Amino acid sequence: MGLDLLVPLLLPLASWPVAQWLAPRLAPRLASALFPAIALVLAAGSTAALLLAAAAGLSQLPVIARLGEFSPTAFSAATAVPIPVAVASGALLAAVAGAVVRAALRYRRWYRRVHAELDGQTLDGGVVVLPGTEPIAFAIAGRGGRIALSSGMLAVLGPDERVALLAHERAHLRLRHPVYAATATLASALNPFVRPLGTAARFAMERWADEAAAERVGDRRLVATAVAKAALAGRAEAAYALAATSGPVPLRVHALLDKASAPPGRGPLAALAVAFVLGCSAWSAVASLQAAADLHAGIESAQRAECRPVLAQGTDGQASLPATGEDHRECAER
Repeated sequence: MGLDLLVPLLLPLASWPVAQWLAPRLAPRLASALFPAIALVLAAGSTAALLLAAAAGLSQLPVIARLGEFSPTAFSAATAVPIPVAVASGALLAAVAGAVVRAALRYRRWYRRVHAELDGQTLDGGVVVLPGTEPIAFAIAGRGGRIALSSGMLAVLGPDERVALLAHERAHLRLRHPVYAATATLASALNPFVRPLGTAARFAMERWADEAAAERVGDRRLVATAVAKAALAGRAEAAYALAATSGPVPLRVHALLDKASAPPGRGPLAALAVAFVLGCSAWSAVASLQAAADLHAGIESAQRAECRPVLAQGTDGQASLPATGEDHRECAER
């Protein structure tokens, strides 16, 4: 059980090198979907490993063993999780639960606050024009999807650049980028070590929206100019918002200006890298499932060990039955 628990705990540490090496080699569309999914699998695997380690330690306590009707001594011999490791796992698991709750509450407060601010503004085809000179532009899911632009941002851009910026923000909503972003946020709350994958995913979403906008308006240079001017003048609304001003803007502008052809990501090297990363994610999931199976098998073995002394007691070499026929049937089934 020890190695099965170690694998899902260590694999998230590979998130940073994977994101650094693989992100530039994948098409934005593939990276946007792949990185959040991998991050969630790795984070869920590590969380499951902590849960199983804590459960293995808790099951060695006599009071828990009595409730489960198994021998704590036999279970302790069957499991490879020492009590100190189980205690540390339980503490980390509590920290993970707290992080997830805090992240959920922060997102809920932000979501309600932003929509409350947008409710009182002018709405035209899903676009909300905010008053004020501060340049702001972002997209937010919910209530059919909304795009917020400030008067200051509209003043910075020319008519064609406004069309390009709107195409970028509409692409975020049309391509369901808020779902990918929420998945990455959840994974990061479960395990902070997978945050590089979430960061790479958000950059890929911006690149995907850039490409979609360039295809919609038919002018890559126009989209690059709109993105650059918006980034220089404005700011991202918040960590949860998808905005044209997010991410390493110079890299996005460079990609738009230098890559008139389709984005990279369809070569054999990229396919091999994706297969390797998916294999590691599957390894984490299988190891967690195997650890759960080992825990269950250990409890069943300890239950059988608890029954043997009862059946062995008696006089004249004859085994006596447990106190009741129901107890006898339970021990026989074990």
